[in-house]
Amino acid sequence: MGDGDVEVRAAGGLVHRVRSGEPDGVLEVLLVHRPKYDDWTFPKGKLDPGETFEDAAVREVEEEAGLRCTLGAELPSTHYVDSRGRSKMVRWWAMDHTQANGHAAADNEVDGVAWLSVDEARARLSYDRDLPLLDALVSLLEQ
Repeated sequence: MGDGDVEVRAAGGLVHRVRSGEPDGVLEVLLVHRPKYDDWTFPKGKLDPGETFEDAAVREVEEEAGLRCTLGAELPSTHYVDSRGRSKMVRWWAMDHTQANGHAAADNEVDGVAWLSVDEARARLSYDRDLPLLDALVSLLEQ
């Protein structure tokens, strides 16, 4: 079986908070910069053998951003072909920063983290496939 025949399974989180000191409560999301790909995206990664999507999402956010978060609502999954030509499916969860342990900091495969407003995140995200996730998070939080 070639790489193109294997679906890669991954999970991640859209960590969010309300910017402190803002009268209107500006929503911010956490993006990470991965030097290997020179991209800005949400923290995510492949499942370890025997690991659930939920456990992988929590682990990856902690490994990449230094935050131990609890899962919120599940967001839409993304499906795409990765850089090695494999089909990839990523399941995503909203993660509230107020429920997190730790402080956001670059770690592991990441050399930068940024808390950005929704508009700033929309402009900085490297992949169009991440934009519907951002929209889904905003819709969820407006309910």
